[in-house]
Amino acid sequence: MADGPTGLRAREIPFRGGGFVLSPRRGAAILAFALVLAIWEVASRAGWISEIFLPSPGSVLTALQELIVSGVLWTHIGVSLGRLLVGWIIGTGCGLAAGLAIGIWSLSRAIGLPVVSALFPIPKIALLPLLILWLGIGEASKVATIALGVFFPTTIAMFSAIDAVPRNLIRMGQSFNLPPVAVLKKIVLPGALPGILSGFRITASIALILLVSAEMIGAEHGIGAFILQAGNLMQTDQLLAGVVVLSVLGLVVGTALTRLEKWLLRWR
Repeated sequence: MADGPTGLRAREIPFRGGGFVLSPRRGAAILAFALVLAIWEVASRAGWISEIFLPSPGSVLTALQELIVSGVLWTHIGVSLGRLLVGWIIGTGCGLAAGLAIGIWSLSRAIGLPVVSALFPIPKIALLPLLILWLGIGEASKVATIALGVFFPTTIAMFSAIDAVPRNLIRMGQSFNLPPVAVLKKIVLPGALPGILSGFRITASIALILLVSAEMIGAEHGIGAFILQAGNLMQTDQLLAGVVVLSVLGLVVGTALTRLEKWLLRWR
């Protein structure tokens, strides 16, 4: 570099304004997971961990394979998926409608927000005995438990996302004489969509937790019932196989929601 007017040698200053930019590390999660499994397997083979209380990954994999081949696992998965989808769809649909009403209408907010705030903290699984009295021990009470657990977070996510839409964009649309329906369709809902989809991730996890809890209390078939039965019989390898299935199911749901976000938010 050439000398400056003062005789000092100029030097290039590196750019430091990158912020907290996260770079992908695709193999890190797989490597960490494989390392944990390897340590677990070695500890089990060395006798440091009792096979009764914590079976080795190999034993769990063998039990999972036997359940798949016998067809027992598919029966429980099919029943659980049916309950999960129906409960989540009902709770999500009702929650979106209630959240939209609370988000855009003053009277609905004045009535609905206190009700949602008062009922949301109640653990929905605690209502299952009452729902069984009302709806019976069959599918309706389990689906209703899941739907209730999904309804309140969806409602809160919906009206919170609507509140987060910049008001200057709404005023700009109104200044161009857009009808209220067009403002809602072209400005409010697209702006609220990221918050709504984030709420879906939360409600999917809540639905899965409530599904297992409801099946453990009053079900003959389902992943939760299978895990409870395996635990009562001290079949810990099958119990952990059921836990692995729940983990895989959660990953599948998360991946599906990620793809949905990319498709719906491709305009960003």
